[in-house]
Amino acid sequence: MEFLLAFVLVGVAISPLFYAYHLRVQNKQATRIKRALVFNLSAFALMCLVGIIVPLGGFASAATTGAAADISVGQGLAYLAAALGTGLSGIGGGIAVASGSSSAIGAITEDPKVFGKTLIYVGLGEGIALYGFILGLLIFLMKL
Repeated sequence: MEFLLAFVLVGVAISPLFYAYHLRVQNKQATRIKRALVFNLSAFALMCLVGIIVPLGGFASAATTGAAADISVGQGLAYLAAALGTGLSGIGGGIAVASGSSSAIGAITEDPKVFGKTLIYVGLGEGIALYGFILGLLIFLMKL
């Protein structure tokens, strides 16, 4: 039963992607494709929320034994903070590098002398992801 529920949830999450691809093949308006993708992300966020609130596998019972029983709530939140810090800084760094490098390429095509300056800005964007990774690693190592 749990496998069927998980299969249905995954199917619901990826179904708007098929719809967006179908619209793209038919050269429909970009706003309809964007709406389908926003719906997909909203459905994914809702399923993540449901997965956090209602554990489906029964793995969060009070009768757990072994190493899982030794983890406190504080340690679990520390692991969650490490994961969120690393993941969100990676996403932010990717966005910064994407916009910075495209602007840098445009500036270099107009004036090749600005290569060094633009390289600094792209490196600063990459630094965001690196700082998040180091922060997550430090949190993880402190809780071992």
